[in-house]
Parts: sequence; structure tokens; C-alpha cells
Amino acid sequence: LLNRPAEPVGILWAVISAVFVVKNNRERSLSAAISRLVSTCASFALCLVYLLFLPANPLGMAILIGIGGLLMMWAGRRDEINLVAVTTAVILIVAAENPQAAWQQPLLSLADSVVGVAVSIACIWITSFLFIHLRGQKVRRLWHRHDRACRTLRGVVTRKNWPKASTRTKIWPYDL
Repeated sequence: LLNRPAEPVGILWAVISAVFVVKNNRERSLSAAISRLVSTCASFALCLVYLLFLPANPLGMAILIGIGGLLMMWAGRRDEINLVAVTTAVILIVAAENPQAAWQQPLLSLADSVVGVAVSIACIWITSFLFIHLRGQKVRRLWHRHDRACRTLRGVVTRKNWPKASTRTKIWPYDL
């Protein structure tokens, strides 16, 4: 972004974003990617506005984490509250180390997260595509058997399929 070498924090942030997105299937990975981007954008907006006017400090960080949590609750995305808190904390900690360029940290964090998420999603889709096309129908049949076995196990484990125990042991006069 700024025609300078990547900082270790930026590289670490991209790797963390990529690792966060990797799940056991493409749908969950895409959902995690959206979650990561939503939380990063919310934190980006909060931190950018804050750092344009005020310096990074612990009280400001606590206030922004609280506002971010409330914002996510209001948006109906309670699962992203922890991501907004972590992203906000990292941005403000890094901004406190370099107060002259503090306002750039939200931009850099957003860029690092987008790169990490994009690389992760690309790798997941490419490997999934190659795996299915190289292994062919064997993989699909194996997955179908695995899915059927999981559904059967879920049916056995849930109590709704078990026979109901009698709750009354006495015979009451009105039962006759």
C-alpha cells in the first residue's frame, strides 16, 4: 500500500486471517471469510474515525471494543464480537507504537485481512476442485456414505427416537 516492505505484523495478520477462514468444507470456509471481513470492516471504520481525531490509548481501546460489541449485537452478528474486539485491539496497539502514522493502521489491517482471506479462499477452492476432479466419483460416494452414517448416528443419539418411558405407574380411576 505504501511502497515499503511488509511489516511482520501485517504478515502475521494476513496469516491469522487465512487460518481463521480454513474450515472443513467450502461453505463453512466462505461463512468464516464473510465473518472475518465483516468484523474487520467494522473494526476498520471504528478505529479509523477514532485515530483521525484521538491518539491510541488503553481507555480509547476499551471504549472502541465496547462500541464494536454493541455494533455487532445491533447488527445481529453476535458471533463476530470477539473478532471485532481482537482486530480493534491489534490495530490500536500497533497504532500506539507509531503515533505519527497511527491513522494508517486501520487501512493496513484491512488490506492484510483481505489478502489473507482471499488467499485462503482461493487455496480452498483450488484444492477442493483438484481433489474432486482427480479422485472423481470415489470421493463423492465416500462422502455420501460418511454423511449417511453421521445422520444415522445423530438419529440414534437424539432422544426423540427413543421409546418414551411411562411416566405414571399407578392406574387412576379415570384410566379405566
